[in-house]
Amino acid sequence: MADTFLRYTAVAVAMFVVGASVALLAAPHPESSADRETVFLVSTIDALLQGAYDGSVSFDELAAHGDTGIGCGDRLDGELIGLDGEWYLIRTDGRAYPVAGSATTPFAAATFFDPDVAVAIDEPVNLTALLGRLETMFPSENLFYAVRLDGTFPRVVTRSVPAQEKPYPRLADVVANQTVFEFENVTGTAVGFWTPALAKGINVPGYHLHFITSDRTAGGHLLDMTVAEGSVQLDTTANFTMVLPSRGDFLKVDLSGDLSGDLERVEK
Repeated sequence: MADTFLRYTAVAVAMFVVGASVALLAAPHPESSADRETVFLVSTIDALLQGAYDGSVSFDELAAHGDTGIGCGDRLDGELIGLDGEWYLIRTDGRAYPVAGSATTPFAAATFFDPDVAVAIDEPVNLTALLGRLETMFPSENLFYAVRLDGTFPRVVTRSVPAQEKPYPRLADVVANQTVFEFENVTGTAVGFWTPALAKGINVPGYHLHFITSDRTAGGHLLDMTVAEGSVQLDTTANFTMVLPSRGDFLKVDLSGDLSGDLERVEK
């Protein structure tokens, strides 16, 4: 790839070619298992879009399936981010709160992050351009990719939403009144997933990222950012497993329709 801000760094032994550049794939984790190469999903995005906000899986259980992830809190209370095995909820005051293991989530995705590719960012780039270039590195558009972006950011825009009360409104109506935060000249980390189209309705197709500052005090659902310098890592993940709620609103929600219009409103 000709762009100078992409400088590939070695993270292991196998390789593949992207244009004129070479990226190195990670060797298997010394304690690797099928579970480490699996995205663990709690419920579905289409259920969340329609107001299935009751928590069904504890954070202790979620952490047993990954050290990195995103999601939301019970009753939609805050934006969840998991990083290096530590889990936080960013609420509508913009602050990050460590989560109790007994607390629950209605929707989340987690994996053990074992990077296959590391890319250095050595000149300013906006989020759209960076993520577009990352997609050219994917060996396939039919796999899941966990993403971790560490760096210095002249500008970061995030959001969060408040806890809801029953009867729960649809998610598109909730985010119409979302709280938006703008950070300037911060260091931090964005993590999340790129989900293939085959999982439409299960998870958010394409990128879904959350952000937290390096001091772990603030963040949110990532809307936009500019990266001055840093690095981005990808973990190619071929497998996924899903646990569905066994009670509550999920059992009655209609998952047969096309909710792509609602999802577009939610992800803006």
